[in-house]
Amino acid sequence: MNLQLRPALVAFLGLTVITGLAYPALITGLSKVIFPRQAEGSLIRKEGNVLGSELIGQSFTDAAHFWGRPSVTVGPDGKPLPYNGANSGGSNQAPSNPALKQAVEERIAALRAADPEQQGPIPVDLVTASASGLDPHISPAAAEYQVHRVAKARNLPEAQVRDLVRQHTEGPQFGVLGDATVNVLKLNLALDQAK
Repeated sequence: MNLQLRPALVAFLGLTVITGLAYPALITGLSKVIFPRQAEGSLIRKEGNVLGSELIGQSFTDAAHFWGRPSVTVGPDGKPLPYNGANSGGSNQAPSNPALKQAVEERIAALRAADPEQQGPIPVDLVTASASGLDPHISPAAAEYQVHRVAKARNLPEAQVRDLVRQHTEGPQFGVLGDATVNVLKLNLALDQAK
């Protein structure tokens, strides 16, 4: 039995060191050298303060800011806590679920109440949550839908706000993967700097 146990234990410890310590340390070190900003979480900083990450959405609810995709994440107590990175996940509600229908109707009502003059169709990403609940992006159509409300709240010309949306619209990855998106945090930070 000792003849079988010793090689198994040596293999176990060797693979633990290689796959559990050496490989992760090597990949972490390489990523910090090759992609330092991404390795630190793609943080957005202003004057040394961290404002957020490009990768995790934030909750904006005032009329003067663009609103992101709804988040259905919850806190440790089970109560809603939007964009909780420690507990990401979707609602897992099917389209036939009455709770999902009610949530979408409430979101539509909130968007209509925030901008009664905007009677166009509401883009789906403004009323449905993503699978992670942390999505930092909206579609260009969702940003366009909000231009009137944001411009009015900030006393800015709609053309100026629309131009900021255009400047912050990111094309598909590598030019072909996915759709164009707008990072809500970056757009709102640019709005805050606009005169």
